[in-house]
Amino acid sequence: MKISKKLYSYYLIWPALLIYSIFFVLPALTGLFYSFTDWRLDREAIKFIGWDNFERIFTDRTLLLAIKNTAIFAVVTVIGKNLLGIALAVGLNMKLKSKNLLRAIFYSPSILSVLVISIVFTPMLRSDGTINRIFEAVGLPSLSQAWLTNPAIVIWTVAAVSIWQHTGFQMAIYLAGLQSISKEYYEAATIDGAGSWRSFRSITIPLLLPAININLMLTLIGGLKVFSEVFVLTGGGPGNASQVVGTIILRSFGEGSWGLGTAVNTLLFAAVTIIAIPLLIFMRRKEVSE
Repeated sequence: MKISKKLYSYYLIWPALLIYSIFFVLPALTGLFYSFTDWRLDREAIKFIGWDNFERIFTDRTLLLAIKNTAIFAVVTVIGKNLLGIALAVGLNMKLKSKNLLRAIFYSPSILSVLVISIVFTPMLRSDGTINRIFEAVGLPSLSQAWLTNPAIVIWTVAAVSIWQHTGFQMAIYLAGLQSISKEYYEAATIDGAGSWRSFRSITIPLLLPAININLMLTLIGGLKVFSEVFVLTGGGPGNASQVVGTIILRSFGEGSWGLGTAVNTLLFAAVTIIAIPLLIFMRRKEVSE
């Protein structure tokens, strides 16, 4: 008797595929079409205008600044969240009596609403706020800054707040990865005379690559799609100094420039896809199994 190797029929994926097509593929294709039009609130008819919206994106200084700020935010938060996340995970994977309490403390900011984060940090980051008072109290008044009103540093300030809020989430993923590594590898390395740094570099990092891969993807995509942190902390200001792609999309739709808004959104989708997929493939090839 012939036994089929297929446990389930491929027909079972059709409902999920249909829902995905209706709620993601179809809106994405519709948005792609409107990004090549002059779709506006004050226009009765929609006209195809080719690449005009995209040419405007790359010639408008505010839009270019938003792209630059988005790139800065993504790079800074990817590096900050992952380096601090690994450091916290390694530290809290050691034999500490208070490790469970510390894990809860470091993870707790990630479950807070970004509105709460804004209410807490906005007064602290004012010129006369807690941060500057601490610098003055410890004899470092030169480090005091207008954290949210200085155009030169405002996007870095928002990135730092985002790192503070979400590093605990990355820590949890790294911690799960660390706890899945067998202790026998470290025991064998110790017998062979390997030190802590050699064990970390030769055992921990290679076996932690799946967790690193997941965290890099999450932080990169989250960084490129940043919106809420900038919106609640600065609203894109002062002036347009902290505008990012997400806030530009909101502003374009608010002004009735729907064609331009969809063009910016299409550009963001393309950037995330072009950066994330090759990085995902590269990281997957580097992964090793126990």
